[in-house]
Amino acid sequence: MVEVKNLWFSYKAEEAFVLKDISFTVPDGQIVGVLGANGVGKTTLLKLLTGILKPHYLESGIFFDGKTIQETYGEIAFISEAGTYFRDLTPMQFGEFLADFYPKFDMPYYQKLLTFFQLEEKPIKHMSKGQKAKAEVAAGMAKRTKYIIMDEPFIGKDMFTRKDFMQALAGSLTGTETIFITTHEIEEIENFIDRAMVLKNKEIAADVTMDELHAQGRSLVDLMKDVSGYVDGKFVELLK
Repeated sequence: MVEVKNLWFSYKAEEAFVLKDISFTVPDGQIVGVLGANGVGKTTLLKLLTGILKPHYLESGIFFDGKTIQETYGEIAFISEAGTYFRDLTPMQFGEFLADFYPKFDMPYYQKLLTFFQLEEKPIKHMSKGQKAKAEVAAGMAKRTKYIIMDEPFIGKDMFTRKDFMQALAGSLTGTETIFITTHEIEEIENFIDRAMVLKNKEIAADVTMDELHAQGRSLVDLMKDVSGYVDGKFVELLK
């Protein structure tokens, strides 16, 4: 279980808070979509979950099976649109580096992913944005960690690559992994996530399971419209 308690965060002491009093629990095996408009703190929340950023208050807490992030670090894979790879390494060299730090790193599976994504064995810095994203995804998935945190994994990918990625990810899961994913491609994850948390005004504005949402005859798009206050047909006012 992942437990987040009374999480506050600001980038500088004198600045306004980016996140305010965030608390939630996520059971093992649940896939959570962290959604919201640009600038609401989605990436900040994911970076806090990985330990890249630290909470503002000591009273705040983030626990994985009752352990701190530092105690669980080897069980967390962070897949970021910004890239966690070393630019001068080739994909295989990067995989060999990761194998030394992640006990469960699955090199045969990693090689399969490199082939699946058709990545050449050349320095990652010479790859296109889409190819770099594929290298990042392959490395993250091959870590075989219990917790997978994905920040905009679809950036730089066309619709067919996104589909391949979702199929590859779904096929690699055992059902015990806990996943957090943030993306603006909400229709891509409609049938992949178990739960949606929507951030607005620095807080969690909605937290609902997909079963609950679908039982109401609603979709993720409907949920996002409700939270954001979006009105269909508003553009018509511009034509008057």
